[in-house]
Amino acid sequence: VWAAEQGMNLMSSTLLTEDTGVAFSDLQAEQLQQYRDAWTAAGWDREPRVSVSRSILPITTDLDRRYFGASALAERHDQVGHLDGGLARFGKSYVGEPEQIVEELREDAAVAHADTLLVTVPNQLGVEYNAHLLETIVTQIAPALGWRD
Repeated sequence: VWAAEQGMNLMSSTLLTEDTGVAFSDLQAEQLQQYRDAWTAAGWDREPRVSVSRSILPITTDLDRRYFGASALAERHDQVGHLDGGLARFGKSYVGEPEQIVEELREDAAVAHADTLLVTVPNQLGVEYNAHLLETIVTQIAPALGWRD
């Protein structure tokens, strides 16, 4: 809300410093709506930009399976942990076959509510491998969601 009152755009990450038991994507969508409501109430004369980030790891090769296959089940659910003395909710990772990721992203309320989706990648795996992941997202996932022609 403060960012909207100040006329700033909003970037919401994969961490929320609260946990109410509500799914991360729904809780984040509520956050985005509160921001947009505060923006309108502040009377700004332009549209704000709202972005969310997601960890998207499409599995299309044996190397992808070696890197992410075993951890896919654990990372495909929201995680709750302690941060600065309170509960925090971490959004799930989107790990799996591209078609599965497409369906899950379609159900993500915050992704639907945002103007921009920022994709986080495992940068420790290097440029070449991350280019492979991003190419899969651009060629197989984005078009299926209507994000690219």
